[in-house]
Amino acid sequence: MTGRVGAAPPTLTLVPAPRRGKPPRHLADLAPEARAEAVVAAGEPAYRARQLGTHYFGHLTADPAEMTDLPLRLRDSLAAALLPPLLTPVRTVTADAGTTVKTLWALHDGVRIESVLMRYPDRATLCVSSQAGCGMACPFCATGQLGLTRNLSAAEIVDQVRVAARALRDGEVAGGPGRLSNVVFMGMGEPLANYRAVLDAVRRLVAPVPDGFGMSARGVTVSTVGLVPAIDRLAAEGLPVTLALSLHAPDDELRRELVPITTRWSVDEALDAAHRYAATTGRRVSIEYALIRDVNDHAWRARLLAEKLAERGRGWVHVNPIPLNPTPGSRWTASDPAVAARFVAELRGAGIPTTVRDTRGSDIDGACGQLAAEER
Repeated sequence: MTGRVGAAPPTLTLVPAPRRGKPPRHLADLAPEARAEAVVAAGEPAYRARQLGTHYFGHLTADPAEMTDLPLRLRDSLAAALLPPLLTPVRTVTADAGTTVKTLWALHDGVRIESVLMRYPDRATLCVSSQAGCGMACPFCATGQLGLTRNLSAAEIVDQVRVAARALRDGEVAGGPGRLSNVVFMGMGEPLANYRAVLDAVRRLVAPVPDGFGMSARGVTVSTVGLVPAIDRLAAEGLPVTLALSLHAPDDELRRELVPITTRWSVDEALDAAHRYAATTGRRVSIEYALIRDVNDHAWRARLLAEKLAERGRGWVHVNPIPLNPTPGSRWTASDPAVAARFVAELRGAGIPTTVRDTRGSDIDGACGQLAAEER
C-alpha cells in the first residue's frame, strides 16, 4: 500500500507481558446458539447472549461500563467470560492526511499483527490480518519473509473490524464520523490457509445484529495465492464474497519463483478454480498482480495473461495491477511507470477490465508485515 503524503509521528503503547496458550474464548468465536449455551452455563437466561451481541456488534463496544441495560452485578463477569480483550495497540501511524491509519497490534501471547484502515471519498476499507506471519514465503512480500507464527482465531480477526468501525463511527479518522463499508482479507497471512477461522469471521461480518455486524457480503473480499481446493470449498459456502486471486505471473516458471506454494497448482489450475468460483457465486473475481520491475512487468506477460483470462470467457474477471511496495533491503521494486502503463494498456487492449490499484501508505511502511518486521 503506497501513499502520497508524509507520515505522522507514530504513537506507542506499552504491551503486557505475553501469556501462553490459545486465545481466550470470545463471543465472536461462537455461533449464536453457542453463545446462548455459554450464558446459560454461567447461570443466566439465554437472552443475555443477544444483549451482549447487540453491544459488541451493534454498539461496537466490549466495555462493560457501557452496557447499561445489563444488571450492574453481571456486567463485569459476563464481559470477562465472553468479551475478553484481544488486541492491544503497539504502534499507530497515519498517512494521506490522516485518512490511512495503520496499526500494529499485540495479541494475548505477544504476537504482532497489522491492520490498515483506508478512507476514500465514497467508502472506507479495512485490510485485516488472518495469520500472524505467513507460510507462503513469497520473496517480495514482507509478511512472507517473517514466516508463519500462528493462525488467528475468528474473534481476533473480527475484533480488528470492530475497533476500526468504532473509530470511524466516533470520528477518530480524518473526515469526520463515517461507516466501515468494506473489509479485505489482504493483510498478514494466507486467508484460505486459516480456512475455518476466516469463514467464521466472514459469517460474523455479514450476519445481522446481534449475530454480526450486518455488512454486505459484496463488501467483503477474501484473497488467496491460489489454494485450489480451498477456493472450491469457499465457492460452495453460499457466501457471495469477492475472491481475489494473487497471481503475479501468467507463466508457471516465474510464478513458482514468486509464489513458491504454487508448485502444487499450475497457473491454469488456479485460474480454472477462480473461474469456477465466479460461475458458482455470480461474483466477478479479482486478479491481483504486483508489478515488479524487470521481473513480471513485460508486455508479453500482459498479453499471455489476457489470453488465459479471455479463453475462459468474458465478464468473470477484473485485473488489479498493483505497484509493488518495496520492503527495506529487498531487491524487488516497483515497475517503471511507463512500463506499468504499457502492461495495463496491453490488458485493456485485449478487452480485459483493468484498474490500477489506488495504493497507500508507502511512507508509513504500508506493505503488510513491515511494522512487525521492525519490531523484531
